Amino acid sequence: MNRISNFKLAMSHRNAIKIISGIDNFDMDRVRNVVTAATEGGAHAVDICWNKEIFDMTRSMTELPIFVSSINPAELVLAAEWGADAIELGNYDALTKSGRKVTADEVWNWAKDTKSMLNGKDVFFCVTIPGHISMNEQIELAHKLESLHIDLIQTEGSLVHEHSSNGALGLMETAMTSMANTMEISSNVEIPVMTASGISVKTAAMALASGACAVGVGSAVNKCDSLISMIATVRSLVEATSMWTYNSSKMHEEIHA
Repeated sequence: MNRISNFKLAMSHRNAIKIISGIDNFDMDRVRNVVTAATEGGAHAVDICWNKEIFDMTRSMTELPIFVSSINPAELVLAAEWGADAIELGNYDALTKSGRKVTADEVWNWAKDTKSMLNGKDVFFCVTIPGHISMNEQIELAHKLESLHIDLIQTEGSLVHEHSSNGALGLMETAMTSMANTMEISSNVEIPVMTASGISVKTAAMALASGACAVGVGSAVNKCDSLISMIATVRSLVEATSMWTYNSSKMHEEIHA
């Protein structure tokens, strides 16, 4: 079984975890820690920026499937040539922070161009739908991506609204938009959906309950103050999502008993 097949298997169990180092994170030491945490913590994939040196380092460190993220079709195609297990159009939080808001038309055109430039090359292709566009636009874009035979849609939304609460309420507010987008999109298309952007240990299972088959987690791991705490966070994510999957399966069996 190849690496991306392992990720697909986890998606089929609805508990896949992708750890995101950041589309704008080119710090070798920071990425190294994220990859180590993802590997030792038991995640199912790692997501890195478009950079050959970082890709080569990551490949030498882990057997996890590697997602390479960019908004440039030519870069995504080149990443596939490097041997990336998956290419990802997005995420856009880094652009949003700089005041740049990606439109649905831009995403659609980038996705089409990437598919065309791949010229039939078989590589797992994930596309992030911008969290700030209207829900109608998100659903319409999701339908168009479905027609393009995209493998996975990723939702986002943590930067759409300002959140000021502390504690558990603050964590829920941060993840709320991404989960709401997941709920709407997953009920309108057949493509698997991954919830990302603002997801934490406390909210990962909620994202799965919203209709996701996978969660993408970045800041909850990146903001840890040590490698040990990063690994512990990933392990907690794995435990939380696995427990949700187990309980959901048991409940389904009891209902249909």
